[in-house]
Amino acid sequence: MPELPEVETVAAALRIHLPGREITRVTARCDRLRRPIPLEALQNLINKAIVGVRRRAKYLLIDMSDGEILVIHLGMTGTLRLAGRDESAGRHDHLDLELDDGRSLRYRDPRKFGLIMVVRAQALGEVAELGALAPEPLSPEFSADYFYNLSRKRTTAVKNFIMDQRRVVGVGNIYASESLFRSRIRPTTAVGTLSLERCRKLVNTIKEVLSEAIATGGTTISDFRQVDGSEGAFARELQVYGRTGEPCIICGQPIEKTVIGGRSTFYCPQCQKR
Repeated sequence: MPELPEVETVAAALRIHLPGREITRVTARCDRLRRPIPLEALQNLINKAIVGVRRRAKYLLIDMSDGEILVIHLGMTGTLRLAGRDESAGRHDHLDLELDDGRSLRYRDPRKFGLIMVVRAQALGEVAELGALAPEPLSPEFSADYFYNLSRKRTTAVKNFIMDQRRVVGVGNIYASESLFRSRIRPTTAVGTLSLERCRKLVNTIKEVLSEAIATGGTTISDFRQVDGSEGAFARELQVYGRTGEPCIICGQPIEKTVIGGRSTFYCPQCQKR
């Protein structure tokens, strides 16, 4: 699933190409993804200009000149890319937003778990998926004090806690495992037992890991591709994720895998004792 660094990579690329372009045509090749595709609302964007592209959590927000916002979530396997004028659509290319320069913003999603909405700017906070989101992990609001105070008396496993969008947004499975390893915290540790010092280490490490992933274009495990079709390079930097049985880069102990909250979790039993 594309996580925060992958979505930010897409947003950064689209910020180069989309602002100032007008949508001239909308072509939908299926009628629903996770929810029905709002074709009528998309048609109303025709002849409107794109004025900006931003990200909130794992959602892409494309701001239009009339105050509408095109909201896109890539789901499990969704990708966005700019297709050339004569580039034929593939089997899983479900939506094209044709632009006034002849290219199309093309949405591809083999598993159809993505989400597309059109929302008025003033109503964005009323959207269920966006209205109750926690602070961004790279923002000043996500601080050691915030994390420590929020986690007191909580018995939740720390990995589940940092993946909870009500606590902090966008720390997905890959980056949670990597951040906990670098912080030397076992993923099953009750978050309420962490000292302020360990909370500070974890918060700083989450910011570090996500920043590194964004700088290298995210992580390609299976489906993720950037706007130009290339893969994210952070996969080469992974220290525990997907390395079951391989030696820890610090102590040499085999990396172990467990399941926490229904998600595969990777850790070093020696370096992450508690």
